[in-house]
Amino acid sequence: MKKGIKIIVIMLLAFIALQFWKPAEIEYSTSTKNLTNVPEEVNTILRNSCFDCHSNTTNLSWFDKITPANFIVSSHITDGRKALNFSNWDDLDKQKQNSILFYAFNKILSGEMPLKSYTALHPSAKLDDRSVAVLKNYVTSIAARKTNPQKPLPSNAKENDNIVLNNTISDYSKVKPSPNKISYIPNFRNWKAVSTSDRFDNGSMRIIFGNSIAVKAIENHQTNPWPDGAIFAKTAWKQKTETDGTVSAGEFIQVEFMIKDAKKYESTKGWGWARWKGNNLKPYGDNANFDQECIACHNPVKNNDYVFTTPLHLDSNTFNSYNKSK
Repeated sequence: MKKGIKIIVIMLLAFIALQFWKPAEIEYSTSTKNLTNVPEEVNTILRNSCFDCHSNTTNLSWFDKITPANFIVSSHITDGRKALNFSNWDDLDKQKQNSILFYAFNKILSGEMPLKSYTALHPSAKLDDRSVAVLKNYVTSIAARKTNPQKPLPSNAKENDNIVLNNTISDYSKVKPSPNKISYIPNFRNWKAVSTSDRFDNGSMRIIFGNSIAVKAIENHQTNPWPDGAIFAKTAWKQKTETDGTVSAGEFIQVEFMIKDAKKYESTKGWGWARWKGNNLKPYGDNANFDQECIACHNPVKNNDYVFTTPLHLDSNTFNSYNKSK
């Protein structure tokens, strides 16, 4: 009995001693400020489910302040603010605000947010079906889609020329490499389409192509991490909405490449990043460090090998049929 009491006392003293060991102080405010130009109901949902980690407005429960739980909470808040901070809302233009809401909603829809480790202790942050529906309706209502009739193609042009690149460049060897010395890959248009995305927040649509190594990794369900040699080409166009409401690819915006080589690109998270914009394929970036911008954008999915794309896991016959139709 005495031995048991001694153990309990020692554990209690150790617990008390631990309380003097705390993480670095994080600045936060308990005052609540709504996002401007956003409906009250949407504000309430975001405030309850997102603001504690994704804003400077943080309401800590008593158990969030106890060591070692406070270290976990501090890490969540620090990482959350880096990825998305709603307190910077008023500093952003309308398009960027819409993009943030689109990004946040997709994280919720995919089940990535709010974190299950957070909702386990903060059940009020869980989103029910009605809350998800409210967010979906609002995000859809602010879509940038508008009827945008395009000029007719020249009589000698093929219908899908504008979908590929408008074919304004005949000699791709003249396309300059990106500032970090990555060369443009013209044959990506012969690769298989592995996913699509609809950025209705900014009125763009994207198709992600994968080379043979990426496709094989998808077929074998070996995508985290992706194997060396896997390459993605993410192509983006402005959405063209016809008078009947159908949406198709309009003006070409850009193509981005992610090239996996864990050793060669060790300093940039195992990936080589590059982007070319417009029909003249102008390399993006003022200097070789432009790829830090790419990494920062992809950092929220670092546990998915920095890849946002959710590939189409299709059997070989379906996969081939899908790509013949593109």
